[in-house]
Amino acid sequence: MRELDSNIVGAKLLLLLLIFAFAIIFPSLEAGIADFDEVWQQRAQEAKKAALEAYQPRPEEVTESFNEHVNGDLDDANNTRRHLRKYNGPCLATNPIDRCWRCDKNWSKNRKKLADCALGFGRGTTGGKNGRFYIVQDSSDNDMLHPKPGTLRYAVIQDRPLWITFAHDMVIRLAEELIMTDNKTLDGRGANVHIANGGQITLQFVKNIIIHNLHIHDIKAGNGGLIRDSVNHYGIRTQSDGDGISMFGASNVWIDHVSMSNCQDGLIDAVMASTAITISNCHFAHHNDVILLGASDSHSDDQIMQVTLAFNHFGKGLVQRMPRCRWGFVHVVNNDYTHWLMYAIGGSRNPTIISQGNRFIAPPDPNCKEVTTSFT
Repeated sequence: MRELDSNIVGAKLLLLLLIFAFAIIFPSLEAGIADFDEVWQQRAQEAKKAALEAYQPRPEEVTESFNEHVNGDLDDANNTRRHLRKYNGPCLATNPIDRCWRCDKNWSKNRKKLADCALGFGRGTTGGKNGRFYIVQDSSDNDMLHPKPGTLRYAVIQDRPLWITFAHDMVIRLAEELIMTDNKTLDGRGANVHIANGGQITLQFVKNIIIHNLHIHDIKAGNGGLIRDSVNHYGIRTQSDGDGISMFGASNVWIDHVSMSNCQDGLIDAVMASTAITISNCHFAHHNDVILLGASDSHSDDQIMQVTLAFNHFGKGLVQRMPRCRWGFVHVVNNDYTHWLMYAIGGSRNPTIISQGNRFIAPPDPNCKEVTTSFT
């Protein structure tokens, strides 16, 4: 009888251990984080507050301001074209975002000028402007719990603003998703930097992020597991989706001059009340679901989502979602669409989508002429 009792007790202890382990590992269905984790719960609360602060109650003022910047630059450019002689004046960058920094011949010595250049709903995003420079010198990504100094993963988990640059051309294969913290700039200018053949960039419950001049392609879903997400915290993550860049409850994000293609899920996703976002001067190619803004018809918190898509090229081999919008307010302005197989711009759940000054060149296939679509 005592042996039987001890076996029962042992079985109960084993069951309790399994329940405890399950409670730790089992994530929320959308966040990929453990429900019990107080750190992530606190981040979610802080992110919601930041998103509400970033929300523009009069979005038409933002779109009008954007258009004024564009019109001003067009007037300047037209004035120079009226002179038939060779032009030797200021640089002729083609849009106001680029003209803000590219006209400086010494831009490499004044990198943080970029932080003054965002327009649209992501305006005011400064990334790591108020922090030190950090140079990525090591392209490896071998330790998810104790990232090696000099690597990209080590930089993005730091608890202070950083302006992150790259020492030389490199291909970074992320072993798992790269979880960024607040106030960071990824500045790939001056080097040919590819984030490829591995995990995605994850912007979850963060604010004030600039991602500039990177090639992001062939991203795969991660396996999850123990991953450090800040200097003082790590936790169990579930499998990541395989997006190029995933925004989840993020605000004040500017993605500029990024080339993206062929990811396992979307190229860019912005969900769960992400807002104050500008995606500009990017090139997208060879992908099905390109940009998703709002993941669910039932998630009404996405009403505060505000996104500007400007000066992007939607190129070869694209199928749909350029973007696909739910809820929210989206300004799709001065983009170049040269390929799609289903539709270019789509929406459901009554989003406000302003399509303005875009060029649409439909494929020669007579079945691929739908520029906009709606879903019921």
